[in-house]
Amino acid sequence: MAQPGKSSAKKSKPSYIYSIVGIALVLLMLGILGLIMINATKLSVYFKESIVVHVIFRDNVTEKQGMALRDSLAGQPYVKNIKYISKEAAAEEFKKEFEDFTALLGYNPLYASIEISPNASYVNNDSLKIIEQKLTSQANVREIHYQRALVQSLNENVRKIGLVLLVISGLLAIVVLVLIDNTIRLAMFSNRFLIKTMQMVGATRGFIAKPFDVRSIINGAVSALLAIVGLVLIVYFIESQVPELKAMRDYFLLGVLFLGMILLGIGISLVSTHRSVMKYLKLRLDDLY
Repeated sequence: MAQPGKSSAKKSKPSYIYSIVGIALVLLMLGILGLIMINATKLSVYFKESIVVHVIFRDNVTEKQGMALRDSLAGQPYVKNIKYISKEAAAEEFKKEFEDFTALLGYNPLYASIEISPNASYVNNDSLKIIEQKLTSQANVREIHYQRALVQSLNENVRKIGLVLLVISGLLAIVVLVLIDNTIRLAMFSNRFLIKTMQMVGATRGFIAKPFDVRSIINGAVSALLAIVGLVLIVYFIESQVPELKAMRDYFLLGVLFLGMILLGIGISLVSTHRSVMKYLKLRLDDLY
């Protein structure tokens, strides 16, 4: 009776290695998708907060009045960044791109203004329309300008990309569950005689399943750690090629992603292993061949 057990134990060692590597590769795929979703969200926020709302003052508004309105708007929840631009500063900016028109006209026709970069959650047509109505009600405000067509196009594209990523995530999640489950079932197949032998000598189901469950937790954690190391290397490689992406790195979201990979690796490994053990315990000895 001891010989079959030793033989099964020897066979199980390479199976565990293949199982760990297989689960790590699958988790790495899922981690890459998670990374894409995180960066897609960050890019969406970046592009939305690049939209600028120009608040144009009336010609008789003094710099003091303009600065006072800027300060009062700075505390509003929809304001990410705000900047006051005087008539002179506007003329200087125009000169850099075109020519000195003030010398030709004899006066500066430009208006003082405020440039508002809204928070991403407010960059949609409905919210910006409400903000526009509030701003135009100010006595010193002449008009409001922002790229309405760009806002609509940006939100539509973000919605489409989000839907595509959601579908891909769902499909990949199913593939991940199936692949990990099959990988573990193959690893447990070599232990079927050992499981049945322990049952035949009187061991309880809980006693038999415990060492396999503990091993599955360790294997799942090791697989997740290997996947995380692979993902970190991929992140550093991509950032070395595109240094601008370093500014978008979000340590909190990366930490959540890594924690999710660990919990998923351990959880699926544990459930699949325990289910496989219970399956072989229920089978007759003849059905194991």
